[in-house]
Formats: sequence, C-alpha cells, structure tokens
Amino acid sequence: MAVDADDIAFAGRLADAAAAIVLRYFRTGVAVDDKADASPVTVADRAAEEAMRNLIAKERPHDGIIGEEYGRERTDASRVWVLDPIDGTKSFISGRPMFGTLVGLAVDGVPQLGVIDCAAVGERWTGTVGGETLHRLRDGTARPVRTRACATLDKATLYCSSPLMFKENFPAFERVRTQVKLPMYGGDCYAYGLVASGYADLDIEAGLGIYDYVAVVPVLAGAGGLMTDWQGKQLTLASDGRVVAAGDSHVHAAAIAALAG
Repeated sequence: MAVDADDIAFAGRLADAAAAIVLRYFRTGVAVDDKADASPVTVADRAAEEAMRNLIAKERPHDGIIGEEYGRERTDASRVWVLDPIDGTKSFISGRPMFGTLVGLAVDGVPQLGVIDCAAVGERWTGTVGGETLHRLRDGTARPVRTRACATLDKATLYCSSPLMFKENFPAFERVRTQVKLPMYGGDCYAYGLVASGYADLDIEAGLGIYDYVAVVPVLAGAGGLMTDWQGKQLTLASDGRVVAAGDSHVHAAAIAALAG
C-alpha cells in the first residue's frame, strides 16, 4: 500500500482542522462571494483550506498541494494533497447539511488515500486503495463498510448533484437515468459515502475539479467499489472531471456502456 497509518491519521487531522472552522460558520448568515466562474465561495471555504495548508506546510513541507481556493504548490512532488474545504458550498450557504470536506492524497499522480468528512451530520468516511474504508459516526464509533451487489441498471439507485451539470453531456446522462430504478439528486459528497456504505449504487458527475474526486476514489476502492472516468479509465490528476462511482463492477460497466451510447 502506498500510504501508511501515519498518513491516514494526518488526513484525519486535516479534516478535523477544516471541520472546526466550517461548523463555526455554518448557518450564521456568512457573506457569499462569486468566483470568476460564478460559483459561490465564503470565508469558511477560504479559512478551512488555509488551516489545512498550514498543517501540511508545518508537518509535510515536501508534499505538494492542490486546493480549490488557493491553487497549486509543489505539484511535481511524488505525494500531493488534494483539498476541497467545502464540497457543496451551495448546500452550505443555503443551510443544508449535506456538504463536506474532501482530503485526498495522490501518490505519483494516482489517488491512494481519501477522507469524506460531513461534519454537519457527524459522519466521516476514510478509505485507502488496497486497504479498507471506515465509516465514523457522530458518537466516535467506526466500522468498516462495503458496497452492495447490483448487477444491472434497472436495480440501481443513482445519484448526481444536479442534471444541470451535464450540459452537452446531458443525452449521455439521460441514457443512464432512464434505465435506473431510482434517480436521486443532491447530496454532494455525502452521496459517495452512501455508495460506499451500500445504500446507493451509482454516482455520475461531470465538470468536476481535481479536488472533487481525488479523495473519493480511495473511499470507494476501500469499500469494494470503484470510481473511474466515463471511459472506465483510472482517475488521475489529469482526468477530465467526468466520473462514474459505483459499488458493483457490473453496474459500473453497464453505466459506462450507456454513457457511450
């Protein structure tokens, strides 16, 4: 395994640092700014990422960083931390607790360790490629989780953040949506945790940034699932932001085929 117990513990500390800040601002009427792409950002996003970057600079100064709010540092390093301080800022600013912090570690460009921390609901998934995924609850208890079997699209529960994200890819998405048993919208990164825990089967997204998926790949892998691009290829730091997360390789293959038409 490319990561060890110290890496896992450090990733948890990064998520803890972000959670303390994010919860301080949640449902406080925090001011919202618009970024160049018109997506929202708040002081909570910026402060949470800054806290994580400061920890990395102090304890892992040779590692690289890619963050949603403050960009890239030392990305030629073998080990790069990929940070999304608030995945689901639209949920955060509208009072919905389904947002989370994503902490990923890529080694030689490939995701190996991930944390999905949904602090407002007190749940966290931590997973490694070649290891396991643990689901921690608000009371501090944690247990390994596994994805569920689902061989065909007509049996599948599908999540996506919003159909609006697909734009020119909408016909491809519709080929999947019209075949599944239960399409669901919203949930942000929490939906990936539901796939990892065996409560849903697919999550299909488009237009993601690196910081939106690097942490999720190991969480799915450690739970027995998988996450790839729309061609079924391994996700790396160079992927195009169209992803398919699945709990079962059979339904993953069916989704890939439907997306391709």
